[in-house]
Amino acid sequence: MEPISTAIAAFGAIKAGIEAGREISSLAAPLAKMWDACDEVRANHSKKRNRQFLSVNEEALSTFLDKQQAKDLEEQLRTIVVNTRGLSAWNELLQLRVDIKRQRKEAELAEKRRRDEMWEGIMIVGATVIGVVTVTVIIVAIVVKLW
Repeated sequence: MEPISTAIAAFGAIKAGIEAGREISSLAAPLAKMWDACDEVRANHSKKRNRQFLSVNEEALSTFLDKQQAKDLEEQLRTIVVNTRGLSAWNELLQLRVDIKRQRKEAELAEKRRRDEMWEGIMIVGATVIGVVTVTVIIVAIVVKLW
């Protein structure tokens, strides 16, 4: 699914939730999906891509329009939140976004640390096994020569 389609679907869920009176904090999942998709739209607009089926102009226009639509969705979200919950709710929502990004970054770093530690452990065990095998071979070679 294209990122802009994901953003639009998530925005629909957010809008329905807010209109139904749900708290901003209970909409974390669709908010994360929407903002992740909007971030991806912006990243797609910024990076060079090689689409064989689109001309350069078609691709530029497509990514530009997606970026503008994502920007419009974020502005509509701001308007809805401010009109229904007030500016403090919008600020709460922005803080929630910061918190979600931070939590994800921390989770990514923790996972990277876990993988690094696992590989370090594997290398230590591997080096130990190689060392033990080498010492054993040397000892066996010495013992065989003595007999």
